[in-house]
Amino acid sequence: MALVAGAKPFLDLADVPPLVAASSGAMEMKAAPIDPAWIVAGAPQARIAEHSQSSDRAAMTALWDCTAGTFRWYFAWDETVMILEGEVRVTDANGAVRVLKAGDIAYFTGNTWATWQIDNYVRKIAFLRRPFPLPVALAYRLKGKLAGLIKRPLRSAL
Repeated sequence: MALVAGAKPFLDLADVPPLVAASSGAMEMKAAPIDPAWIVAGAPQARIAEHSQSSDRAAMTALWDCTAGTFRWYFAWDETVMILEGEVRVTDANGAVRVLKAGDIAYFTGNTWATWQIDNYVRKIAFLRRPFPLPVALAYRLKGKLAGLIKRPLRSAL
């Protein structure tokens, strides 16, 4: 695809350096208030520090922490978390309860709710990915299945 001289591509991978590194202790945490309508108990105070974001804005990594309280949380994006400090009792939309503590990793599907109960404090690193729109997700899955079907006969012939 030809570009107009001097024009910048829609997605310029040069916008994101090849390596983004920072000490988690040196990252500036900023207030990230929880929607008051989501708070069930207490007065939880949340903060966030964005570490990095992909050039297409479809993925992000951040530090997040929160003081004691109970609240419902809406995961708009797919999110994988690793608890760095403290613990949280999470109840998912199906009622399953899981206690996550330092060292634990959990995945939350986008477009879902969960209730977080923090007794003291929790600090996590979050890896977020924007879910594909349904038609794109279905096409992507179909492509993967077709690729698997094509490769399978080749493997069995070897």
